[in-house]
Amino acid sequence: MIAHIRNNRGVTYLALMFSIVLIGISASATARQWTLMVQREKEADLVAKGIEIQNALSLYSATMKIGRVMSTEVYPQSLAELTRGPKPYLRKVYQDPISGGDWEYLRAPTGGIMGVRSKSKTKPIKERDFPLAVRHFEGRKSYSDWMFQHPNASSMSLLMPPMMGMPLGGVLPPAGTSAAAPGASMPGAPAAPGPPRNP
Repeated sequence: MIAHIRNNRGVTYLALMFSIVLIGISASATARQWTLMVQREKEADLVAKGIEIQNALSLYSATMKIGRVMSTEVYPQSLAELTRGPKPYLRKVYQDPISGGDWEYLRAPTGGIMGVRSKSKTKPIKERDFPLAVRHFEGRKSYSDWMFQHPNASSMSLLMPPMMGMPLGGVLPPAGTSAAAPGASMPGAPAAPGPPRNP
Protein backbone atom coordinates (compact mmCIF):
# COMPACT_ATOMS: atom_id res chain seq x y z
CA MET A 1 0.00 0.00 0.00
CA ILE A 2 2.79 2.38 0.96
CA ALA A 3 4.71 1.50 -2.20
CA HIS A 4 1.61 2.21 -4.30
CA ILE A 5 1.25 5.66 -2.72
CA ARG A 6 4.91 6.39 -3.36
CA ASN A 7 4.53 5.36 -7.01
CA ASN A 8 1.53 7.67 -7.40
CA ARG A 9 3.50 10.53 -5.86
CA GLY A 10 6.38 9.87 -8.25
CA VAL A 11 4.08 9.89 -11.28
CA THR A 12 2.43 13.11 -10.07
CA TYR A 13 5.84 14.72 -9.53
CA LEU A 14 7.00 13.77 -13.03
CA ALA A 15 3.76 15.05 -14.56
CA LEU A 16 4.17 18.34 -12.69
CA MET A 17 7.77 18.73 -13.88
CA PHE A 18 6.75 17.94 -17.45
CA SER A 19 4.00 20.58 -17.27
CA ILE A 20 6.46 23.17 -15.95
CA VAL A 21 8.86 22.42 -18.84
CA LEU A 22 6.03 22.77 -21.39
CA ILE A 23 4.93 26.08 -19.85
CA GLY A 24 8.52 27.34 -20.00
CA ILE A 25 8.91 26.39 -23.67
CA SER A 26 5.57 27.99 -24.54
CA ALA A 27 6.43 31.18 -22.63
CA SER A 28 9.82 31.37 -24.38
CA ALA A 29 8.23 30.98 -27.83
CA THR A 30 5.62 33.61 -26.98
CA ALA A 31 8.33 36.01 -25.79
CA ARG A 32 10.27 35.54 -29.05
CA GLN A 33 7.16 36.19 -31.14
CA TRP A 34 6.37 39.29 -29.08
CA THR A 35 9.93 40.58 -29.51
CA LEU A 36 9.76 40.09 -33.28
CA MET A 37 6.37 41.81 -33.46
CA VAL A 38 7.66 44.82 -31.52
CA GLN A 39 10.76 44.99 -33.72
CA ARG A 40 8.65 44.87 -36.89
CA GLU A 41 6.50 47.74 -35.63
CA LYS A 42 9.56 49.84 -34.75
CA GLU A 43 11.10 48.98 -38.12
CA ALA A 44 8.01 50.10 -40.04
CA ASP A 45 7.91 53.29 -37.95
CA LEU A 46 11.58 53.91 -38.76
CA VAL A 47 10.92 53.65 -42.50
CA ALA A 48 7.84 55.91 -42.33
CA LYS A 49 9.47 58.64 -40.23
CA GLY A 50 12.76 58.40 -42.10
CA ILE A 51 11.08 58.88 -45.48
CA GLU A 52 9.09 61.81 -44.07
CA ILE A 53 12.31 63.48 -42.93
CA GLN A 54 13.96 62.69 -46.26
CA ASN A 55 11.07 64.27 -48.18
CA ALA A 56 11.12 67.31 -45.88
CA LEU A 57 14.83 67.83 -46.57
CA SER A 58 14.19 67.57 -50.31
CA LEU A 59 11.34 70.09 -50.24
CA TYR A 60 13.30 72.45 -47.99
CA SER A 61 16.29 72.43 -50.35
CA ALA A 62 14.11 72.94 -53.44
CA THR A 63 12.34 75.89 -51.78
CA MET A 64 15.57 77.51 -50.58
CA LYS A 65 17.14 77.26 -54.06
CA ILE A 66 14.36 79.27 -55.72
CA GLY A 67 15.83 82.49 -57.12
CA ARG A 68 19.42 81.56 -56.37
CA VAL A 69 22.13 81.46 -58.98
CA MET A 70 23.94 78.52 -57.40
CA SER A 71 22.22 75.18 -57.82
CA THR A 72 23.88 73.40 -54.86
CA GLU A 73 21.63 71.81 -52.25
CA VAL A 74 20.66 73.87 -49.19
CA TYR A 75 20.18 72.11 -45.85
CA PRO A 76 18.75 73.11 -42.46
CA GLN A 77 20.99 73.41 -39.41
CA SER A 78 18.56 71.32 -37.32
CA LEU A 79 15.41 69.24 -37.76
CA ALA A 80 13.55 71.82 -35.67
CA GLU A 81 14.13 74.29 -38.50
CA LEU A 82 11.96 72.09 -40.73
CA THR A 83 9.00 72.45 -38.35
CA ARG A 84 8.94 76.27 -38.35
CA GLY A 85 7.27 78.80 -40.57
CA PRO A 86 3.75 79.22 -41.88
CA LYS A 87 4.15 76.05 -43.93
CA PRO A 88 6.39 73.60 -42.04
CA TYR A 89 8.16 70.91 -44.02
CA LEU A 90 8.01 68.43 -41.11
CA ARG A 91 5.16 67.91 -38.64
CA LYS A 92 7.43 67.46 -35.61
CA VAL A 93 10.98 66.54 -34.63
CA TYR A 94 10.87 62.75 -34.42
CA GLN A 95 13.19 60.55 -32.44
CA ASP A 96 14.79 57.37 -33.70
CA PRO A 97 12.05 54.71 -33.35
CA ILE A 98 14.59 51.89 -32.92
CA SER A 99 16.77 53.33 -30.14
CA GLY A 100 14.19 55.73 -28.75
CA GLY A 101 16.85 58.46 -28.66
CA ASP A 102 18.34 61.01 -31.01
CA TRP A 103 19.23 60.28 -34.61
CA GLU A 104 22.73 60.27 -35.94
CA TYR A 105 22.87 63.26 -38.28
CA LEU A 106 24.48 63.09 -41.71
CA ARG A 107 26.26 66.39 -42.22
CA ALA A 108 26.59 67.95 -45.66
CA PRO A 109 30.05 69.11 -46.82
CA THR A 110 28.63 72.60 -47.25
CA GLY A 111 27.04 72.58 -43.79
CA GLY A 112 23.66 71.60 -42.41
CA ILE A 113 21.86 68.27 -42.03
CA MET A 114 21.47 66.31 -45.27
CA GLY A 115 20.04 63.18 -43.62
CA VAL A 116 19.52 61.01 -40.58
CA ARG A 117 20.06 57.40 -39.60
CA SER A 118 19.50 55.19 -36.59
CA LYS A 119 22.36 54.58 -34.17
CA SER A 120 21.26 50.96 -33.78
CA LYS A 121 23.55 48.22 -35.12
CA THR A 122 20.74 45.63 -34.88
CA LYS A 123 20.15 43.45 -37.94
CA PRO A 124 16.87 44.42 -39.68
CA ILE A 125 14.07 41.93 -40.21
CA LYS A 126 13.09 43.53 -43.51
CA GLU A 127 15.58 42.88 -46.29
CA ARG A 128 13.67 43.53 -49.52
CA ASP A 129 10.49 45.06 -51.02
CA PHE A 130 11.26 48.56 -49.73
CA PRO A 131 9.33 51.64 -50.93
CA LEU A 132 10.79 53.26 -54.05
CA ALA A 133 12.14 56.19 -52.03
CA VAL A 134 14.49 53.85 -50.14
CA ARG A 135 14.76 50.81 -52.37
CA HIS A 136 18.58 51.00 -52.09
CA PHE A 137 18.23 49.67 -48.51
CA GLU A 138 18.05 46.09 -49.84
CA GLY A 139 20.82 43.95 -48.44
CA ARG A 140 21.90 46.43 -45.73
CA LYS A 141 23.20 44.70 -42.61
CA SER A 142 22.04 47.02 -39.81
CA TYR A 143 19.59 49.83 -39.12
CA SER A 144 22.48 52.30 -39.05
CA ASP A 145 23.02 51.46 -42.74
CA TRP A 146 19.53 52.81 -43.56
CA MET A 147 20.44 56.42 -44.38
CA PHE A 148 17.49 58.71 -45.03
CA GLN A 149 19.05 61.61 -46.90
CA HIS A 150 18.64 64.03 -49.77
CA PRO A 151 19.70 63.26 -52.40
CA ASN A 152 19.84 59.48 -52.04
CA ALA A 153 20.78 56.54 -54.23
CA SER A 154 17.17 55.61 -54.99
CA SER A 155 16.13 59.09 -56.16
CA MET A 156 19.28 59.50 -58.23
CA SER A 157 18.62 56.25 -60.10
CA LEU A 158 15.05 57.42 -60.80
CA LEU A 159 16.19 60.83 -62.06
CA MET A 160 18.94 59.53 -64.35
CA PRO A 161 17.55 57.48 -67.27
CA PRO A 162 19.73 54.90 -69.03
CA MET A 163 22.17 56.35 -71.57
CA MET A 164 21.70 55.48 -75.22
CA GLY A 165 23.30 52.15 -75.95
CA MET A 166 24.10 51.52 -72.26
CA PRO A 167 21.86 49.81 -69.68
CA LEU A 168 21.13 51.39 -66.31
CA GLY A 169 24.03 50.76 -63.99
CA GLY A 170 26.39 50.10 -66.88
CA VAL A 171 29.96 51.34 -67.10
CA LEU A 172 30.91 54.24 -69.31
CA PRO A 173 33.41 53.30 -72.05
CA PRO A 174 36.85 54.94 -71.93
CA ALA A 175 37.14 58.37 -73.53
CA GLY A 176 37.56 58.25 -77.30
CA THR A 177 36.09 54.77 -77.63
CA SER A 178 32.66 53.54 -78.59
CA ALA A 179 30.37 51.42 -76.40
CA ALA A 180 29.68 49.16 -79.38
CA ALA A 181 32.02 46.38 -80.42
CA PRO A 182 34.32 47.04 -83.42
CA GLY A 183 32.44 46.59 -86.65
CA ALA A 184 29.05 46.51 -84.92
CA SER A 185 26.36 49.12 -85.57
CA MET A 186 24.07 50.73 -83.00
CA PRO A 187 20.44 49.58 -83.01
CA GLY A 188 18.38 51.65 -85.41
CA ALA A 189 21.43 53.20 -87.12
CA PRO A 190 21.81 52.85 -90.91
CA ALA A 191 24.31 50.28 -92.05
CA ALA A 192 27.64 51.60 -93.26
CA PRO A 193 27.96 51.52 -97.04
CA GLY A 194 30.09 48.68 -98.36
CA PRO A 195 32.42 48.67 -101.34
CA PRO A 196 30.74 49.08 -104.75
CA ARG A 197 29.82 45.86 -106.50
CA ASN A 198 30.68 45.14 -110.11
CA PRO A 199 27.63 44.78 -112.27
